[in-house]
Amino acid sequence: MPDLTALTERYRRATGTEPDGLWFAPGRVNLIGEHTDYNDGFVLPFALDRKAVIAAGRRDDSALVMVSLELDDEVTMDLADLAPGSGGWAAYLAGVVWALRQAGHQVGGTTIVMSSDVPLGAGLSSSAAIECAAVAALTDLYSLDIPKMDRAKLARVAENAYVGAPTGLLDQAASTLCEADAGLFLDCRTLEAQQVPLPMAEQGFEILVLDTKTPHSHVDGEYGARRASCEEAAAVLGVPALRDVTDLDDALGQLADETHRKRVRHVVTENQRVLEAFELAKAGNLAALAPLLDASHVSMRDDYEITVPTVDLAVETARSAGALGARMTGGGFGGCIIALTRAGEADRIGQEVAAAFAAAGYGAPEWFSATPAPGAGRLDPTGA
Repeated sequence: MPDLTALTERYRRATGTEPDGLWFAPGRVNLIGEHTDYNDGFVLPFALDRKAVIAAGRRDDSALVMVSLELDDEVTMDLADLAPGSGGWAAYLAGVVWALRQAGHQVGGTTIVMSSDVPLGAGLSSSAAIECAAVAALTDLYSLDIPKMDRAKLARVAENAYVGAPTGLLDQAASTLCEADAGLFLDCRTLEAQQVPLPMAEQGFEILVLDTKTPHSHVDGEYGARRASCEEAAAVLGVPALRDVTDLDDALGQLADETHRKRVRHVVTENQRVLEAFELAKAGNLAALAPLLDASHVSMRDDYEITVPTVDLAVETARSAGALGARMTGGGFGGCIIALTRAGEADRIGQEVAAAFAAAGYGAPEWFSATPAPGAGRLDPTGA
């Protein structure tokens, strides 16, 4: 949890007044379903107990004042000057204000002071946490009537159109809609969402989240290239999206391009793994998720080609150290892995990965045991 006292004090220094409130939104871990969201497929994330928190209040002028506690930086813009491409950390906040105003919502001058303990560049949706916290705050501050799924969509508009990252809806939906001790099964075409219980502790399991400290960025060309390749393959196959491929062997037979074949194979099989995971979780059979995690990683490594040596070593070491199943999570090219472990084993397995990294000459990873947490909302000043 970010330091709420420091957050409030920084707001006072910026404005001379108390904030109108504190709002939060969590990062997320995708249990399974990678790069399926923009293919109209299925995902199964859960929210982390790591979050972005903002202190915010309305202003009497047309200024948008944005402060980052961690960066000790302040950016001021006029609402009339908000435009895509402004860049920098403040774009994630400014983009939300811009998206709300573009959608016709009456949002005026606002001061926002931000702090976050969601690791940056780790594939845990630190940017979505910031955006969704801002949406939650502005919705309350300006008495806007916006359903939760629409809030997630507006946050995605900020990410796609203002920041310029071509992500799907997974991150923002998870940060907004998730509930405690549950995963969110989301159909990314219909946007039908269902909570599914993930009673890890009750069944004697933990989820290890290990940050390889290999930074990545979704604004670079790799993520966009994967998305474009999927769209090209769907066009060749004559389907609206790869989610509509029902006969994988037939589809692969229609594709001459080997890259297209690999991307299609990943998306189609990953969608099936999500559906299987959803049914297993509903049935309370969490142990059976392990082989699905393993298969997902192999698919991301070999067919979607988005893993890197640090990530592969972390997954292999976690498995050999006793993890029941493990895979990369997030957009790829770095970031985090998750591992399903027996209760009490996550820290030991993290230490074994750290030893393997040291032996390989890699920097030290960081890790924690994840507990499914609630989505965005208003925060009591006590932190409750």
